Amino acid sequence: MTIFGARVSRYAAGAVLACGLAQLAATAACAADYDVGAIHISQPWARATPKGASTAGAYMTVTNNGKTPDRVNCVSSDASAECQIHSMTMDNGVMVMRPVEGGLEIKPGETVTLKPGGFHMMLLNLKHPLEQGNSMKATLKFDNAGTVQVDYPIAAIGAAAPGVPAGGGNMMQGGGMMGPSGGTMAPMKKQ
Repeated sequence: MTIFGARVSRYAAGAVLACGLAQLAATAACAADYDVGAIHISQPWARATPKGASTAGAYMTVTNNGKTPDRVNCVSSDASAECQIHSMTMDNGVMVMRPVEGGLEIKPGETVTLKPGGFHMMLLNLKHPLEQGNSMKATLKFDNAGTVQVDYPIAAIGAAAPGVPAGGGNMMQGGGMMGPSGGTMAPMKKQ
């Protein structure tokens, strides 16, 4: 009985160690916050892409702590030939994405979250797939606050947010929509 108990204890210790290491790895992959002028950027992240994808999405929360409105545009990304801020809406069951002309306005005291299914940063003509656990950089330009380079940790394909498992419901995915079973649905309509 004591030999069996020792084995169970060793397995339990191994499981605890594995969980601890997983938490340490998750902490190391956490995104930093950025401040430029009156603007505060938090929780930047991007979503991994399958091989062959030509587009990807990146997300963040932007807060304007100033007294005047500001506008943000994506200037460049090390992962893509072009990046833009897009809006996403549903029109008769079809996902419609459009670039936000002139940049996304952040009003004084306002917090805007760029997230799957809403405003987001669109990475166009990817230079390489985005791989979970890596990161990519993008340069953002605010009309008043200035320019800042932001590091975006890459979460899993189909992730709803960092640390949230992929799947469950329809989520924007580079090149199409993820269905409840994880399969690709109708392509997105760009206008």
